Amino acid sequence: MFIADGDNVIVGKPTIPGAKVVATAKEEAKGDKIIVFKYKPKVRYSKKTGHRQFYTRLSIDKISQPGDQEEEPKKPRRSKKEVTESGA
Repeated sequence: MFIADGDNVIVGKPTIPGAKVVATAKEEAKGDKIIVFKYKPKVRYSKKTGHRQFYTRLSIDKISQPGDQEEEPKKPRRSKKEVTESGA
């Protein structure tokens, strides 16, 4: 959306094509409990449940601008299993 490096400022509308963000997952945890209470008057209906949302804490390692030549090494492709032909 927005990259600033000294006097060089790039603003996206809404994003910047070609820009990349490299992040590392630090931890996975649950948020605070939220109480969900359902109630209908005159019919003796009430239901109480809780919910805790999972979240992942990220650490931003690098933000690359469009046109940067640094590329991450690609993962090697999996080799296809060789198919043996039966003499049927």
